[in-house]
Amino acid sequence: MKQFDFTVRSNEKLNDKNHLIKVAPARNELLPEILPGQFVQILVDNSPHIFLRRPISVNFVDKQRNELWLLIQSIGEGTRRICEAEAGDRMNLIFPLGNSFTIPEVKGNYLLVGGGVGTAPMLLLGKILCEKGLSCDFLLGGRSESDILQRHDFEQYGKLYSTTEDGSLGEKGFVTQHSVLQNKRYDFIFTCGPKPMMIAIAHYAHKNGIPCEVSLENLMACGFGACLCCIEKTIRGNVCACTEGPVFNINELTWLD
Repeated sequence: MKQFDFTVRSNEKLNDKNHLIKVAPARNELLPEILPGQFVQILVDNSPHIFLRRPISVNFVDKQRNELWLLIQSIGEGTRRICEAEAGDRMNLIFPLGNSFTIPEVKGNYLLVGGGVGTAPMLLLGKILCEKGLSCDFLLGGRSESDILQRHDFEQYGKLYSTTEDGSLGEKGFVTQHSVLQNKRYDFIFTCGPKPMMIAIAHYAHKNGIPCEVSLENLMACGFGACLCCIEKTIRGNVCACTEGPVFNINELTWLD
């Protein structure tokens, strides 16, 4: 775990509420190893009312450019201020936090499911699977076409499927209703997004005997397990999602009861 000042290299507004912010260490330090599923805590500057950092999933790591990508949804004052960052601004991050998705070592068919801004950690995971010569499909869901983010980036690493609630892109409905789940057999499923979506994917995986890991999006205030905001019930009892997760195997959770 490290704390760096970063320089904002770019801030691209992807739709009416989501921004892709690319940052690099301000003093040219090399980024440490960052694994898919891990997250950062961002200091919100110039706000007398915001004392806690904001947890954001790592979206991508560009090693050649020594650059970290953060996909951020503007949903409150803290994230709104972060999304106002401009190229050249400084941003202080504590990272990398949490555990990561399991990286398979054998060939197979892997499905990466993301809903809303929960698609963020799927991009880095897909890149790593692709570099290991493993086949992966992406299944991304949103309310409309504008909510299916970074499509070109995902298509570089695997086959992209999508669902939208209004039918403007891909199949109409939810990701759990996509025909690929009936037409193709997968050896492992990874997912991140709204909790009802992940629970539905977990039940699908369990019913079909497919190992599955989920990345929880519980409210995290401190990122170190001190504030107890992100408690999740597991078969081992209550744990902090920020330190014991955010990635869990579905068999560790109580969702299948």
